[in-house]
Amino acid sequence: MRVSGKYYDEVFNFKGKWDVPSICGLRILQKQKTTVIVTELYQDNPGTSVTGAGKLLLQQICGEKNLDINEIMYIECNPDTNSKLSFYDEEFYEVTFTDNEKPVYRLLSENEKRLFAFP
Repeated sequence: MRVSGKYYDEVFNFKGKWDVPSICGLRILQKQKTTVIVTELYQDNPGTSVTGAGKLLLQQICGEKNLDINEIMYIECNPDTNSKLSFYDEEFYEVTFTDNEKPVYRLLSENEKRLFAFP
């Protein structure tokens, strides 16, 4: 189950939990607010998932790309893999990290998804 390249512009290597080498798809858009979209790559990722890495992944992206962590919109993408399992249905979530480290997830609507040039 390969993830289509339509979901990301580059593969981003990061240190997952316990410093395990991990990868995700990455797209950074300059809209009204800088938007960082991370895409789960499933079988191509040897380490931590984007959801499992959470704020750790966001911090690494911001550090490497010189982004202000307080000035971005962060989105996690679970891409369509044409699987019959509903677990692999396409979904996009805006993720907000709170002070207590428990992230808040909001499912994007179809109209919101179109803003990010995803079919």
